[in-house]
Amino acid sequence: MANETMAKETSGVNATLESHELGKGQELHQTAGGSHPQMTNQRGTVVSDDENSLKANERGPDLLEDFFNVEKTQHFDHERIPERVVHARGYGARGHFELTDSLAGISKAGVLNRVGEKTPVFVRFSTVAGNMGSADTARDVRGFAVKMYTPEGNWDIVGNNIPVFFIQDAIKFTDLIHAAKQEPDRGFPQAQTAHDTFWDWASLTPESTHMLMWIMSDRAIPRSFRMIQGFGVHTFRLVNEEGKSTYVKFHWRPKLGMASVVWDEALKISGADPDFHRRDLWNAIDEGNFPEWELGVQLFDEAFAEKFEFDVLDATKLIPEEVLPLRIVGKMVLNKNVDNYFAETEQVAFATTDVVPGIDFTNDPLLQGRNLSYIDTQITRLGGPNYEQIPVNAPRCPVMNMQRDGHMTMRPQKGRVSYSPSSLESDTPRQDPIHGFTSFPAKENGDKLRVRAESFADHYSQALLFFKSQAEPEQNHIISAFIFELSKVETKSVRERMVGQLANVDATIAQRVAKGLGMKGEIKRIPTKVPARTDLPVSDKLSILKTMKPGVATKQIGVLVADGTDAAQVLALESAAAKMGAQVKIVAPKVGGAQAADGSMLEADFQLAGGSSVLFDMVFIALSEMGAKMLSTEAAAVAWVHDAFAHLKVIGATAEAETLLKRSGVIVDKGVLVGGLPEAFLEVAAAGRIYSREPSVRTVY
Repeated sequence: MANETMAKETSGVNATLESHELGKGQELHQTAGGSHPQMTNQRGTVVSDDENSLKANERGPDLLEDFFNVEKTQHFDHERIPERVVHARGYGARGHFELTDSLAGISKAGVLNRVGEKTPVFVRFSTVAGNMGSADTARDVRGFAVKMYTPEGNWDIVGNNIPVFFIQDAIKFTDLIHAAKQEPDRGFPQAQTAHDTFWDWASLTPESTHMLMWIMSDRAIPRSFRMIQGFGVHTFRLVNEEGKSTYVKFHWRPKLGMASVVWDEALKISGADPDFHRRDLWNAIDEGNFPEWELGVQLFDEAFAEKFEFDVLDATKLIPEEVLPLRIVGKMVLNKNVDNYFAETEQVAFATTDVVPGIDFTNDPLLQGRNLSYIDTQITRLGGPNYEQIPVNAPRCPVMNMQRDGHMTMRPQKGRVSYSPSSLESDTPRQDPIHGFTSFPAKENGDKLRVRAESFADHYSQALLFFKSQAEPEQNHIISAFIFELSKVETKSVRERMVGQLANVDATIAQRVAKGLGMKGEIKRIPTKVPARTDLPVSDKLSILKTMKPGVATKQIGVLVADGTDAAQVLALESAAAKMGAQVKIVAPKVGGAQAADGSMLEADFQLAGGSSVLFDMVFIALSEMGAKMLSTEAAAVAWVHDAFAHLKVIGATAEAETLLKRSGVIVDKGVLVGGLPEAFLEVAAAGRIYSREPSVRTVY
């Protein structure tokens, strides 16, 4: 009977059962609602609810007795050794945080009280889905994790460059990452979500819709780590000396402003330089262009939380800055590259539970689950419970406790006492109820149960808010990204279901995506309990273009030269760029450079085939008539110019370069300056890409 039952199951279930013989008299039970087998834990206990963790009440904290969640999360944490399961591809740097506005009276945390004090930090940026060997410019969330070595202990803000997340409850994190990672039977594709399993999961998980808007936006293809925002994502608590709590959300805001690349450019950068972001960060610090961020906080009380339209414990929601402005309290500067990538960037270990007195948690069910997961992960990845003794993780304050031994212990404690309480030695550490960490005494009432709070049920309103808040080019990019990703999905029903979810956000969005996919007929809207609100005011702060800071500081200018180039023109551009803080990089047909018209040599930074225009923020074609004619028959040169035009970059050119411009399909617009002065070229480039050009170079649905 058992064998007959097994034969009727799907091939996936067969694969699972083949290695686990059913005992005599056992059957493969089916779910009450259909033909699927019952889900169980590793010990065979049937799972009643795989969507919600066990909480003290509807909006209460997770309970440690939730063995389903603990087992599922722990198994996930131990899936990969030693590479991180998520955030595997990362890059780090050192620096300091300086408080500029004290939060005394709001938090007793010293790091938030002592104005002018510089706290050492280690920051790790990363992609989420890709493995260590993937490319930097994949469409993905960017991890933005900050470790502060404060005198009271380490404080980690383990965040992302997007303020919301895909899920509301940590019990679903395993499923999210399994769906987004390479498909397990074939081992591909990696570092991308454009495949069936991710969109199957997303189309069946309405709570992910808001995050999908962000991940399909230009936020997911940033120009540089130096030009991304960072967010703590969750609502935390600040606690003062009297035990009073204030809710807080953490924001990192880059001094340079935000910037992104366009999608085709991101793809080509992956081939031209898969280390694009890490090289950019290393070079910027090495050259003294230290990246800087402001730390802003959104502070609010229980009254605001109760009045706000959405639940502040829901990690798929944000509080618009127009509703609750940021208070800037400090700045962070990264001014030192690591000495050894493995010892520091790979071995650094972050945890949401690394907090200091004055900073505490809330009942956000995603945060509660992260508090369980991080330390468990680090113990496996770094070989044991002493990973915090590795120098990059070690606090800069005294560490004294009764924990002993274990793999890789590096702090051999002296004495015979390794327990508490004790009386045999006079200098053993003791607890300190006055200065030690104490949890905020939140009152919890209600039944323990597995449920999602009704206040978490609106999955579409803020997705529409985000889309409406974008500038028109950004909206077009979101539509194009959905079309690209869903075009890679082979299962028609998944594509249709996802478009049906988008119809819950806005009918026009769904129609535009459906048109780009070539879908015919009526869009079948997925049933939903809570329709999207259309009355939420636009938040310009959510747009990159609406908040962009003009300028060319630290940006790269690619200058194409060949034999016969006017050296004086190149020198004039270099001089003008230096005054504005930009850098000129010379690209020539040969790595040895080119011989200028006056007989001097123009040394090259890149050979033409290895110095694609995708590596630069703007380009200048400094060619003689002879050089332009020669390069107009060189495919790499034609592609160099064509890509710059197609990627909406500002192009400067000598009048003699006209032959190559025409051969490359360049149409003169406000972003193509021929025969002008370097200052005019840089002034136009300071305003950013020429988005008005976009409809002439690609289809806009």
